[in-house]
Amino acid sequence: MLMVVHKGQEQKVIDVFEKWDLPCSHIGEVTNDGLLNFYMHGELEAVLPAEELVLGGGAPQYNREVKRPAYLDKVEAFNADSIKDITDVKSIAEKLISNTNIASKKWIYEQYDSMVGTGSSSTNAPSDAAIVIAKPTNKGLALTTDCNSRYVFADPYKGAMIAVAEAARNIVCSGGEPLGVTNCLNFGNPYDPEVYYQFSNAIKGMGDACRKFDTPVTGGNVSFYNQSPDGPVYPTPTIGMVGVLESVNNKMTLNFKNEGDIIYVVGKSKNDINSSEYLHKIHGVEHSPCPHFDLEEEFTLQQSISKLIKSKAIQSAHDVSEGGLLITLMESAFSAAKGFDVKASDATIRKDAYWYGEAQSRVVVSVLEKDKAAFEKILTDESVNFAAIGKVTASKITVEDEAWGNVEEWKTKYDHAIADILKGHENEEAMSAL
Repeated sequence: MLMVVHKGQEQKVIDVFEKWDLPCSHIGEVTNDGLLNFYMHGELEAVLPAEELVLGGGAPQYNREVKRPAYLDKVEAFNADSIKDITDVKSIAEKLISNTNIASKKWIYEQYDSMVGTGSSSTNAPSDAAIVIAKPTNKGLALTTDCNSRYVFADPYKGAMIAVAEAARNIVCSGGEPLGVTNCLNFGNPYDPEVYYQFSNAIKGMGDACRKFDTPVTGGNVSFYNQSPDGPVYPTPTIGMVGVLESVNNKMTLNFKNEGDIIYVVGKSKNDINSSEYLHKIHGVEHSPCPHFDLEEEFTLQQSISKLIKSKAIQSAHDVSEGGLLITLMESAFSAAKGFDVKASDATIRKDAYWYGEAQSRVVVSVLEKDKAAFEKILTDESVNFAAIGKVTASKITVEDEAWGNVEEWKTKYDHAIADILKGHENEEAMSAL
């Protein structure tokens, strides 16, 4: 890693590296003559104009062949009307809550000591981004990584924008302000014109979104040739984003807080099941368009959520992502051992789209009854859609007047799904060995 340090502050940086037993060396100074001077053992060995090594100067630029992937014809041909709407909301929830893309990953990360030296914030309640105290200040660093490769496969440009937007949304929902991005861009063979189409359009989408959220890309890496005889991996431009909380006391968590709090969906629900876990895992649809996303709508939503948090108008915030609204509600309930009683706020939307669609720019929040007027005024002034869908309960889950049981029963399925699957594989291998 290369660092540029204010003159006179070098020892402070060296002290930090020595504390953690890491090597650190002073290798040069910044000049204003536009030249790169390279020395070996005190002898000047080479001089190069810096301009020659950057794009627009002398650095090589490649114009590879680009071809729109043939599979996009299948994506555009998908018609949601070909999928029959659901009548049993609960049975879908039971399948999705144990889906490996949605279920808790604790079985994996709890096998390691994940808390050593983290300086995690004072509250252990989860938030949409990880919050770490920036010692010795009381500021917090908000950290998240995001990318839904199915969205990028369906629309490389829009899918990459969503990856940036979701990362920013997670930081905002945690009480932070997005600052910058690093990335890990994973694609197939760039000499394949269809892969290069995915790559070039994903870069454009990432760039447009980063400019909108004012989050410069400070570094990252590109990993090509990720493929097998079956073809390239889904295009996966993973976004790592960092943000800042001026005080960790402003951290917003995703867990429901109090029985009787009002549950709202902030943002507009859409009649959209495209590229959702529901559509892919329950119906086996591989090709469908990217879910609804509008960059300006997303930006306005995030600004409004930030205002709600700063004004102390909400008790929790959790963005709607994989699995849709119902999974978001479950996750907010699990971490607090609270339940919820909810009903759809828009009867014109398909049941599967309302509860399991993954249209972007939506956040589930909970609000104290006494804060209802202030909360609604902020969103009305910002011209942001919102809808009250129910209330937090002590522990029971009720959806559309149907009793779904206790939250702990659902949390057990969520927490143990991956472990149960892996144990099942171990038992199969053991039987095969016999």
